[in-house]
Amino acid sequence: MVSTPPSQASSSQYQVSDPQVEVDSLVTEAKPESDIDLEFLYTRDIEFRQETIYFIVVDRFHDGDPDNSAGPNPELYDPDRQDWGKYWGGDLQGIIDKLDYLKNMGVTALWLTPLFEQVEALFVEQAAIHGYWTKDFKRLNPRFIGTDEEPSLNKTQQTKETIFDRLIDELHKRNMKMVLDIVCNHSNPDFSGTKGELYDDGVKIVDFNNDENHWYHHYGEVVDWENEWQVQNCELSGLATFNENNPDYRNYIKSAIKQWLDRGVDALRVDTVKHMPIWFWQEFNADIQNHKPDVFIFGEWIFSDPRNERSVEFANESGMTILDFGLCIAIREALAQGAEGGFHLIQDVLNLDHHYYRATELITFIDNHDMPRFQSLNPDPDLLRVAIAFIMTCRGIPCIYYGTEQYLHNDTNGGDDPYNRPMMEKWDTDSPIYRDIRLLSGLRRLNPAVSMGSHWQKYITPDIYCYIRRYRDSVVFVAMNRGEAVTLDVVATELPEGEHTDILTRRKFEVKNGNLYNLELGSRDVIVISHLGERIKGQTIVRAQLNGVETKPGEIVAVIGDCPELGNWDIAKAYRLEYINTNTWFGEIPFNESAGKLISYKYILLREGSSPLRENIVCRRWVITTEGTVKWRDQWETGRES
Repeated sequence: MVSTPPSQASSSQYQVSDPQVEVDSLVTEAKPESDIDLEFLYTRDIEFRQETIYFIVVDRFHDGDPDNSAGPNPELYDPDRQDWGKYWGGDLQGIIDKLDYLKNMGVTALWLTPLFEQVEALFVEQAAIHGYWTKDFKRLNPRFIGTDEEPSLNKTQQTKETIFDRLIDELHKRNMKMVLDIVCNHSNPDFSGTKGELYDDGVKIVDFNNDENHWYHHYGEVVDWENEWQVQNCELSGLATFNENNPDYRNYIKSAIKQWLDRGVDALRVDTVKHMPIWFWQEFNADIQNHKPDVFIFGEWIFSDPRNERSVEFANESGMTILDFGLCIAIREALAQGAEGGFHLIQDVLNLDHHYYRATELITFIDNHDMPRFQSLNPDPDLLRVAIAFIMTCRGIPCIYYGTEQYLHNDTNGGDDPYNRPMMEKWDTDSPIYRDIRLLSGLRRLNPAVSMGSHWQKYITPDIYCYIRRYRDSVVFVAMNRGEAVTLDVVATELPEGEHTDILTRRKFEVKNGNLYNLELGSRDVIVISHLGERIKGQTIVRAQLNGVETKPGEIVAVIGDCPELGNWDIAKAYRLEYINTNTWFGEIPFNESAGKLISYKYILLREGSSPLRENIVCRRWVITTEGTVKWRDQWETGRES
């Protein structure tokens, strides 16, 4: 039976409360003789598309408990914060101390670098401050927790009253979510002859140099990065690489992650996913999502791109979404590096969204801990504001790298690793970017056009980009300028007639016939205008998404079924979905009368002047939960004329 963790509330204004399903009555109605928990028959929807993620390198954020800074090996701690390869003291108490700062900025989800116990030694003059050289996946790094909670006291899994649990509680009190960073590909590198020593809650179970049970691959380092077998089986920078073919390893890593999910973790970020075969991720994600159906998972496929078939296949078929490196690189080229193509480079990436099944759930960002910060490429704070405004209003889920709102960057060695991980120094709640993120994060939760809608270019040059986000009758219009001040004669907006107010500056704009005339854009300027239509309401909301159907202009995808909400098989009453891109149709379907019942449904293609095209399948079946929100993620089956 799948247990529902106690903390599944969403900060989203579209998330309906999610109580435990009345399983007994549903089982009786759907299949009296079944002992199967009907949690397995649907997926609760934690709507991450409305979130604003903030990514923290824990050691470099804030030291809330100086007593734990020295850790088990004081030689790895630099209290003067001059040695970039050593620990500087950031910890979980420091994050708790700054939660209100983050909450007030509009942050709704915290992604923290891995919190697991690390090896306590230097490798190439570098300590594991980043958290990716794990020694024990079931214990916390003692440098991040209280001195009375060290793993030597064996409290990590035996008590649920650690600083980690307090952090989860404080996040959930503020309707914020916890994103746990995990690594399934590798453990730790060679430290003076010690490599890949792995522990299970304090008990040593594996040693790379005495690997009798084949927990690790032993093929040396990757030599040819174009060779897929090498990328998936050989070592990345000397890191001990797990053998995913070993079921004992798979059981260990899945059981470890489930323990943290049981303590309230809401989402997972998964490191180095390209280095393991897709079948492993399909099994891993199925197991994890059976354990916690509403967990959100995204992976790091380094330099993923919609033109890269393997990274697209992973995003579509692995069971998780990915960080959108393709869009990140285009943003950096267009806005930080002044590339001649400008905004056309960004639009070129968005034009390929149809390659993905879930483009609206890609994680968008402008920099991270593995690349120079945006301002190390271009120190202009106004261009940084433009870049942040873009990821906050474009499709996908925005992720802000810690300190960006305070213009944090160190340009030593071009700002590359480790200089892209400076210590957080300022907490100014009046900085322009702090304010912008607060306003635009609120917009993401208020207006579904931003988080779930389609993206339409309205005006573009290398320096100017105007676009709208649209969902049903909700619209957000965005105009941005990377260059000098300019006046645009006319720009289509799809906004209603009348006066509208820019969210960021409170400037007033008059829309006539759906257009803005003589639109003045200052240098490095951004305008964001929102029109909120009627929101979908219902006892249960089904978020239905269909991929793989080819439509032509004027054609509409709808859902038809054996219940009133889907027209009782009457095509004229079928529920129509919204066009997102040429590969995706999406809609929120309210269920009232059929909530708690078993229904059948299929998709149809409505074509003016022709018979509807129905899916050529036996109807899909689903138990609609009594309350809450659920997801349908379906692929179009070959159509057949009515």
